Amino acid sequence: MTTSVHGRPDAAAVNTPRRRPVRVRVLWLAAALLVLVALALASLAFGSRAVAWADVWAALQGADGTLEQAAASKRIPRTLLAALVGGALGLAGAVMQGVTRNPLADPGILGVTMGASLALVTAVAFFGLVSPIGYIWVAMAGAGLSAVFVYGIASLGRGGATPLKLALSGAATSAAFVSLVTAITLPRGDIAGSLRLWHVGGLGGASFERINHVLPFLAVGFAICLLSGKALNSLALGDELAAGLGERVAVVRGVAALGSIVLCGAATAITGPIGFVGLVVPHACRLLVGVDHRWLLPFSAVLGAALLTAADVVGRVVARPAEIDVGIVTALIGAPFFVWIVRRQKVRAL
Repeated sequence: MTTSVHGRPDAAAVNTPRRRPVRVRVLWLAAALLVLVALALASLAFGSRAVAWADVWAALQGADGTLEQAAASKRIPRTLLAALVGGALGLAGAVMQGVTRNPLADPGILGVTMGASLALVTAVAFFGLVSPIGYIWVAMAGAGLSAVFVYGIASLGRGGATPLKLALSGAATSAAFVSLVTAITLPRGDIAGSLRLWHVGGLGGASFERINHVLPFLAVGFAICLLSGKALNSLALGDELAAGLGERVAVVRGVAALGSIVLCGAATAITGPIGFVGLVVPHACRLLVGVDHRWLLPFSAVLGAALLTAADVVGRVVARPAEIDVGIVTALIGAPFFVWIVRRQKVRAL
């Protein structure tokens, strides 16, 4: 560490994040993968009906001759969907925080998921949308328009789109969109029941057919976001320095934001709005693997998958024989974490 002439640490040295050794990062990533596998097995074994590990293994091999094996077989697509959606939301949150350099960025807080929800509810209620693929396209369009709208509002006035202005604009937009969704669904008794359950955010309707519909979109979003890691490292140095290093700042931001919007829209279309995963996961990952996006992004995907899988298991176990939707569980986890982030002194920018 460099020091000043008075023997005090140089400010630049103090503000430079400590790099994690590659070996440590690899070990943390391997540990996260093992935790995800363990949680996936727990998701197959625990729920309204406890299933023995022998029946879980038999279900994984395709057997469903007993009630326990049938229960485990039905949980397989649910577990897979939880991992996919959790990974998508965790990765999208990390990318949003990198693009905006905003520690408060999250698909839910910035109004992106509620924009997708409003677009989907509007299309179902007024245009008779029934196609699963159409759901995904409409949700992605709504997510994109909402992101542009929130960023435009936050950019007004002095100082531009600061983290606090983005958070306030996103929270206000989300609240307005929730009201609009309620106003649209309440008079429509033919769709209110199904949309109300979807709007909470849950994995109860998981099936391999639904996963097949959303998988291509998630694959595209994952690829775009993961390939943006090196460019996001340059953006973290500031726009001017990133441009000096040869990065096309506007293009980098646009492409990375597109990847996160695809992930958010596709995830919201299939499970409903699930909040706080994209906020909690990237911050936890920075504590473990540092701020290098080439490591942070894949680690956020793995830890996001683990978090949503764990939340789904908790929601099924604590309310037997009923269940608590995963969106409620993540809100209970994420809301206190959001308050803690806001109260931190270093909340202005990443």
